[in-house]
Amino acid sequence: MPPFIEFTGTARLDRRTKRLVRRLGPDDVAIIDHTDLDRVSAEELVESGVRVVVNVAHSQTGRFPNPGPLTLVRGGVRLIDAPGAQLFDVVSDGDLLTVRGASLFSNGTRLVSGRVLTTEELAGVLAEQRTRVTDALHEFADNTMHYLREEGRLLAEGIEFPALETRFRDRHALVIARGPGHKRDLRIVRPYVREFRPVLIGVDGGADALLEVGLKPDVIVGDMDSVSDEALRCGAEIVVHAYPDGRTPAAERLDELGVGYHVVPVTGVSEDLALLLAYEKGAVLIVAVGTHFNLIEFLERDRAGMSSTFLARLRVGEILVDAKGVSRLVSRQVGMLPFVALAVTGLGAIVAAVAASTELRRLISLVAGRVVDLLGG
Repeated sequence: MPPFIEFTGTARLDRRTKRLVRRLGPDDVAIIDHTDLDRVSAEELVESGVRVVVNVAHSQTGRFPNPGPLTLVRGGVRLIDAPGAQLFDVVSDGDLLTVRGASLFSNGTRLVSGRVLTTEELAGVLAEQRTRVTDALHEFADNTMHYLREEGRLLAEGIEFPALETRFRDRHALVIARGPGHKRDLRIVRPYVREFRPVLIGVDGGADALLEVGLKPDVIVGDMDSVSDEALRCGAEIVVHAYPDGRTPAAERLDELGVGYHVVPVTGVSEDLALLLAYEKGAVLIVAVGTHFNLIEFLERDRAGMSSTFLARLRVGEILVDAKGVSRLVSRQVGMLPFVALAVTGLGAIVAAVAASTELRRLISLVAGRVVDLLGG
């Protein structure tokens, strides 16, 4: 790749990176506000073809091993950090901007001088961060314990879901979220979808991922902040993930579109709600695409609510498998052994987390005690 000297392009701004990537191209300068730029967003930025990304937040804080910025830079994108810069106040979408080095200019006026993040720097920081996972793990364990105390009924009672027209009983369910590698994994499971015809559940933008490959979701679950109008109008049943107090920011949009929907108020994240929906409705197997399956993926979301993901998987248990490797399952002659093997593999990260943390071992003991109590032991 030739050395970067100067680039002039059109400004594209959005504080939600997942919305911005839909309208980016090689002739644009992306301006984002994304602390700890996650790997999924980085992959989508690379796929957009954009050449320059200016982040008004810290792309890598060091709180946990975050491969996102390195993924972006290795993809050929110039990443400039300018934390605190007021670019969203002084730049409008469509403005013509020039990038020289780590500085951004408009009509010859320097707007900001940031810092270019290099491959060497990011790789070194990432290696150092991986030695500090234990601290982040302890924080994660504390959040999980708090969540269990506040929302322990998730394990004991489950969630009361509305009646749906879609039949889940004795069927497979495929849950698609726009997570790491979701496009690759969705391609892998196409033969599986043709053979087993699972219920297709799109988690927010996961519904659009299904439409992009010619599949129509049966159910869309989420707060609807990153799903297109096209997907919402496709005929799928809609389950809105509302705040615990019942507030539903998506209601106005859905009403304007004239589509019906169900509201389920619950803590946690939308992909957990989708997994629990399939489980509570009687699915015999849940295949997950793009969901968070290992500890680093949990931590990099930077949400206390990700503790619910850990507990949701404890409830769903052995019927949940990850799409990675699911191509081995496309023939009925393969039998059920690979399903069991993949389920065990999917739980490997959780087992490792338990082994590394006293807090999580206490959590498992507490959960086991609750289960014994529920069974009358």
